[in-house]
Amino acid sequence: MKKTMYTLCVLALVATSCKMEEKQTATNNVDAPVAKKIHKDLVAHGETRTDNYFWMRLSDEQKNAETPDAQTQDVLDYLKAENEFLTKTMSHTEQLQQKIYDEMVNRIKKDDASVPVTDNGYSYYVRYEEGEDYALFCRTIVGEDTKEEIILNGPKMAKGHAYYGIGSRSVSPNNELMAFGIDTISRRQYTIYFKDLKTGELLSDKLSNTGGSAVWANDNKTVFYTTKDPETLRQNKIFKHTLGTDQSEDVLVYEEKDETFRCGVWKSKSNAYLFIGSFQTLSTEIQYLDANTPNGDWKIVQPREKDLEYSVDHYADHFYIRTNLDANNFRLVKTPLNKTTKENWVDVIPHNKEVYLAGVELFKNYLVLEERKNGLMHIRVNSWKGEEHYIPFNDPAYVAYTTSNIDFDTDLLRFNYSSLTTPFTNYEYDMNTKTSKVLKQEEVLDPNFSTENYVSERKFATAKDGTKVPVSIVYKKGLEKIGKNPLLLYAYGSYGSSTDPNFSSTRLSLLDRGFVYAIAHVRGGQEMGRDWYEDGKLLKKKNTFTDFIDCGEFLIEEGYTNSKQLYAYGGSAGGLLMGAIINMKPELWNGVVAAVPFVDVVSTMLDETIPLTTFEFDEWGNPKEKEYYDYMMSYSPYDNIEAKDYPNLLITTGYWDSQVQYWEPAKWIAKLRELKTDDNLLIMDCNMETGHGGASGRFERYKRLALTYSFLLDLEGIKK
Repeated sequence: MKKTMYTLCVLALVATSCKMEEKQTATNNVDAPVAKKIHKDLVAHGETRTDNYFWMRLSDEQKNAETPDAQTQDVLDYLKAENEFLTKTMSHTEQLQQKIYDEMVNRIKKDDASVPVTDNGYSYYVRYEEGEDYALFCRTIVGEDTKEEIILNGPKMAKGHAYYGIGSRSVSPNNELMAFGIDTISRRQYTIYFKDLKTGELLSDKLSNTGGSAVWANDNKTVFYTTKDPETLRQNKIFKHTLGTDQSEDVLVYEEKDETFRCGVWKSKSNAYLFIGSFQTLSTEIQYLDANTPNGDWKIVQPREKDLEYSVDHYADHFYIRTNLDANNFRLVKTPLNKTTKENWVDVIPHNKEVYLAGVELFKNYLVLEERKNGLMHIRVNSWKGEEHYIPFNDPAYVAYTTSNIDFDTDLLRFNYSSLTTPFTNYEYDMNTKTSKVLKQEEVLDPNFSTENYVSERKFATAKDGTKVPVSIVYKKGLEKIGKNPLLLYAYGSYGSSTDPNFSSTRLSLLDRGFVYAIAHVRGGQEMGRDWYEDGKLLKKKNTFTDFIDCGEFLIEEGYTNSKQLYAYGGSAGGLLMGAIINMKPELWNGVVAAVPFVDVVSTMLDETIPLTTFEFDEWGNPKEKEYYDYMMSYSPYDNIEAKDYPNLLITTGYWDSQVQYWEPAKWIAKLRELKTDDNLLIMDCNMETGHGGASGRFERYKRLALTYSFLLDLEGIKK
């Protein structure tokens, strides 16, 4: 209700109440909003920074208040003015935006359904009905010709909500009850509800301010769940809830008091154990409990140590542990159930400095490994008898990963495969016969589409320090490499998150109009192993930025594009990358798109009340230490804006973003507009209904992507 009132408030405002100056843009004669300046000095380590736009920061209490105060009103006025400026500035592209949106939506099968997954005697799947933005969550009994059971009706539940996020669904061991999370604000704070799957009725139980999932003990009446610190949104407590009781009676079973850690709870694939995990960027601690004794005492697998990471699963008489202990690229060990600490760990898959062990799947007869070699994923199948083989893949750049392998007692492996030219394909692989069959391939509803119409390549750019950086490239067949093509370069490059080259049907709207699309697999990700991540974080973070710039220059040298047709895109931490590269080398890019960008690095990392801050010190550093403060100050996009020319820039954000608060991009655009010396486009789309992930509806999210593509195409003079 508060959110709806806020939205109405924003829509009712008039631009003259904004308390803003006006600035004329030479490009389109539309008045651009210029935010008011309120001088504020920020002092750290004896140094003073001036932030004239600090006033845009609102507390959660201000955002959620029934009636906006003066500061909140000023912020809403400013965001509204930016949205109005965006609409006016891009009004000449409205037809193009609609055309691109229609293209994207029309390529997608409207009455689609996922591949069914078997779990505990039922087959579960998700399907969409034509014309609906939300899914139906369904199940049928395996092996019986039974009527479909709709366990959650997304279209009906979401009706009347501007945002409706359906979180995790968890069915009780006896198949009769289901817990599910709902977020209607887009702050990733879920309320968990319970449904009787026999009657279809909701139970009276309701758990608020949770992480979105509930884990069942084997007694069918006890669940464990996480709650969040109301200010920082850190998952810091785990409670035990007994059905039929009020949340106020729930038992606190664990509290993570170290503010640099967050916690979670889950169940082993064998369903025999419950796990509580405490996670920091570079440290892990996991506890376990017999799932048959929910009131028992939790035991620690291995006490936390700095730089020691591990994950645990269960098979027979052992826990199997993937760990970086004496293994930078991780190894797999096992340990007896009653002797779990590290001195008892015995190698199953030893460390390989050339191969990063990305994941493990346990089966009764097989052990399946996800490995990353030379930047590409490989799936290795090992029998417990000692035989092994790899599943073959042929594309020069691709992504492959195991998925939905819930059943422990099977020799059939599910995995997904995609490349820049191959739509997502779900395979079922027989580990005995080494044969596979396609269960489903993503349909592209375009009679002119064929994978043969596009070319995929994988190249290596040389960074300034001699490092070879992989670049994945796709374009339409027939394109000439004579330096005259528009090219969009994407990267993320943080948290060890690898950006794999997968297919996107929406991307066809660029490729079919002559764009080249490329992914720079920069340091900070984990494409080339654990060292690749270590070389792009903390005091080596600038490698991420220089790698991206070097990849852009490489693509120019190779004849794919030129600096007047080179574009860049990144979101969240990738938005930080965008902010850094336009400060470091603005002349290299004609246009840049920064989505929900993390750009006010120093101020955010100094503020421990902001979500994500405390448990990301091992990623960015703690600026309370001068060494890290100085290094962050040297690259923080907001703090390094200068009076110079910048490329055309589109910024996107969400008012309810819990990951990167809206005020970071809002302050950034205000300061850029104040200092930049060019007449290039500088526009921002602030969605007043959504958070970090954008719109919740299946098709609604493509409206922002259509805007993004239209921004790029318009800069190229492409009108159709």
